[in-house]
Amino acid sequence: MLLSILFLLGYAAIVLEHPLRLNKSASALITGVVCWTVLVLLGEAHVINEELLHQMGELSGILFFLLGAMTVVELIDAHDGFEVITSRITTTSKKRLFVVVGLTAFFLSAVLDNLTTAIVMMSLLRKLLAGAEDRRYFAGLVIIAANAGGAWSPIGDVTTTMLWVGGQITSANIILKLIIPSLVCLLVPMLIMLLKVKGKVERPQLAPDTVKCAPSSHTERMIVFATGIGVLLFVPVFKSFTHLPPFMGILLGVGVLWVVTEITHKRKNDEEKASLSVARALQRVDTPSVLFFLGILLAIGALQSAGLLTLLAQAMDNAIGNINVITMAIGVTSAVVDNVPLVAAAQGMYSLNSFPTDHYFWEFLAYCAGTGGSILIIGSAAGVAVMGLERIDFFWYVRRISFPALAGYFAGALVYMGMAALIHG
Repeated sequence: MLLSILFLLGYAAIVLEHPLRLNKSASALITGVVCWTVLVLLGEAHVINEELLHQMGELSGILFFLLGAMTVVELIDAHDGFEVITSRITTTSKKRLFVVVGLTAFFLSAVLDNLTTAIVMMSLLRKLLAGAEDRRYFAGLVIIAANAGGAWSPIGDVTTTMLWVGGQITSANIILKLIIPSLVCLLVPMLIMLLKVKGKVERPQLAPDTVKCAPSSHTERMIVFATGIGVLLFVPVFKSFTHLPPFMGILLGVGVLWVVTEITHKRKNDEEKASLSVARALQRVDTPSVLFFLGILLAIGALQSAGLLTLLAQAMDNAIGNINVITMAIGVTSAVVDNVPLVAAAQGMYSLNSFPTDHYFWEFLAYCAGTGGSILIIGSAAGVAVMGLERIDFFWYVRRISFPALAGYFAGALVYMGMAALIHG
């Protein structure tokens, strides 16, 4: 009981990050350590320590993977590599641009991740759209598209990555089973929102002095972009071929990209190379987010070791019973509560003995947890990032974006259930 209360208090501090003016990473770390401290004081220290070390082995795999992937993305961004994509969008029709932005964010998110994609796409929209209201409306689509695109890829969303690293899903199967439902999750709100998009694109006027010199040449940019994307795409292949954990693949990729950048910039002086180096990319990595994941996953691990998540799973089964309803409820809840602890809790609640790898439940959980956060702007990392970048009001999003996002969420869920019924039926 005490452990549950401490976890709920810590979780409340995470949810109320802005009113409390307390960084959620600090709250998560304190919660994680305090939960394990209480557990070891109330139980057998030797047994609890062994359990903690076992769980840290699994958690470190997730953290090293995130650190490696973030480093690759930051290095591409340092070379302006994403301009390779954004510079090719030249349409002047708002409707056409709306579709292009949505589909680009959808597929880009599957290769990168939803947070990075949201930031890249907002950078693009600032170059393409002069009106703040237009940008906010497009930003709503970017959030939906980035979350939907991340759900069907093992590297597109943290929660899908957690399920992949945890052995609940495999890369090829999750792509095959979720790409259509995820696409429906995007297309339904896109069509609803497209009714309000009219006119021509009004591009912002940039003053001559706002144009900065590119940090790298076009050739260098293409080399780093192609190598970086190749590294990210290589990880699932590496895992399937070697059966080693994904973090080994991403660490190998970081090493290869490190060598490529060193060779590419070997003739430059130290000052020029500094801003384009892996060392600088590591400094720009969002370390507080990595520590947040560590803290919350530690707290969830403590609940799992205490047997509380198993009891919760039994209570939900008894109260609801229908696995589809339970999974969709988790997805809707992720619009209010961060989806990382929700998925971590589900991993602790349901074992691979109950639901083996690539089971219907795990696939549906990946979809629901990945896309449900689009219903509210605070429900996903992509939404929170866009909210800060464009200063979008919470209630503005509720009035204009929440209903299309909710419609897309349930439409994709129905498509997934229908496809599963046809395959297994």
